[in-house]
Amino acid sequence: MNAPATTELPVVVIGAGPAGLAAAAHLVDRGIEPLVLEAGPAAGAAVREWAHVRLFSTWGEVVDPAAEKLLAPTGWAKPDPATYPSGGDWAELYLQPLADVLGEQVRYGARVTGVSRTGRDRIVDADRDAQPFVVNYETADGAEQQVRARAVIDASGTWTTPGPAGGSGLAALGEKAAADRITYRVPNLKDPAVRARYAGKRTAVIGSGASAFTALAYLADLAKDEPGTHSLWILRRGISGSTFGGGASDQLPARGALGLAAKAAVDNGYADAVTGFRTGAIERDGDQVVLVSEDGQRLEPVDEVIVLTGLRPDLSFISELRLGLDERLQAPVELAPLIDPNQHSCGTVYPHGVKELSHPEKDVYLVGMKSYGRSTAFLAMTGYEQVRSIAAALAGDREAAERVELTLPETGVCGGAGLFDQPEPAEATGGGCCAAPATLTIGAPASSGGC
Repeated sequence: MNAPATTELPVVVIGAGPAGLAAAAHLVDRGIEPLVLEAGPAAGAAVREWAHVRLFSTWGEVVDPAAEKLLAPTGWAKPDPATYPSGGDWAELYLQPLADVLGEQVRYGARVTGVSRTGRDRIVDADRDAQPFVVNYETADGAEQQVRARAVIDASGTWTTPGPAGGSGLAALGEKAAADRITYRVPNLKDPAVRARYAGKRTAVIGSGASAFTALAYLADLAKDEPGTHSLWILRRGISGSTFGGGASDQLPARGALGLAAKAAVDNGYADAVTGFRTGAIERDGDQVVLVSEDGQRLEPVDEVIVLTGLRPDLSFISELRLGLDERLQAPVELAPLIDPNQHSCGTVYPHGVKELSHPEKDVYLVGMKSYGRSTAFLAMTGYEQVRSIAAALAGDREAAERVELTLPETGVCGGAGLFDQPEPAEATGGGCCAAPATLTIGAPASSGGC
């Protein structure tokens, strides 16, 4: 197929989440036809799975400018920019209305199963860049479909591939067998059935990011009402001054408050912190399970385990494309140094666009959370800047594509969300977040990495 015909094809966007729908809005603004393929039955399908969790970014920071422009003629009213939406608010009040405006340019129940170049697997060089992309997908009823595209923007996120409990990056021995006692999500304790699962129980929370903070804070609140409720916080490394984020100095106040709430859960005795523990096995002990470290240390039995060790990109359906990915983070090679969690929080990630997101395969881009690979230092506004730049590049506007139009807040941790029942940030008291709580250390604390 010749180049002029290729440019008449749509740009396929994988995923109708925040980054995917923003990409579609920017493409429309540039006069380019998008086709959004969403595996779920509605916009923001992944976001809806954590509908009970409040973001630590305000409405003013999670609405894309091009999307707002597209919504304006419908009479859509932007929520108060200074308030904090829950995941459910974000999906219902913004993402779904945006998808509705896009209309038939969004297809639901369309799970992408493969992306390649027409007539070219990843080995073939000849005339490769001139060929359109071919995108295979399955519909909700199992039918196989195919569509061709001039470019592909993969905004499918990382929600469906959570990290395992195992400290070596693999599932712990027995993790699969103990699946009925393990969840990989922050539990919704407003749901009576979920609340009953954790009330009066001993729960291990594995992880050190904002999602783990949220789980610890939720369980601490539950413990105030349900005697016997207690958490065991499992960290692969030790606790330092930066463990709980930026606290009162964080430019995203709700994010700082989240770290303070996690610290309070430990300080007030609702959770015990176990540091330097890398899970090697999960053993059944009647109705409970026992966590065993890689060096053989055993913890007291727990009733439930919440694994919040980060997320990973699913690269299986884009394996026929020539991607340039960092060997550690699985992020684009130009972007990886900017987001290395050993060096950066979200406030120190330089705004970036098409240059950092390009691959050896022309006109294919990973955006949003998926572009960050295994790093969690991500903010929605970063994704919006990514897709603005990419849409400009696809429209041939290199000057706009290379221009930076984003200023990020500074300090603190990234990823995860704020507390659902805490719309206003808590005031820091007595020494901020830097004093380490009492901990139970098993084994040598890890010097790098983390959960």
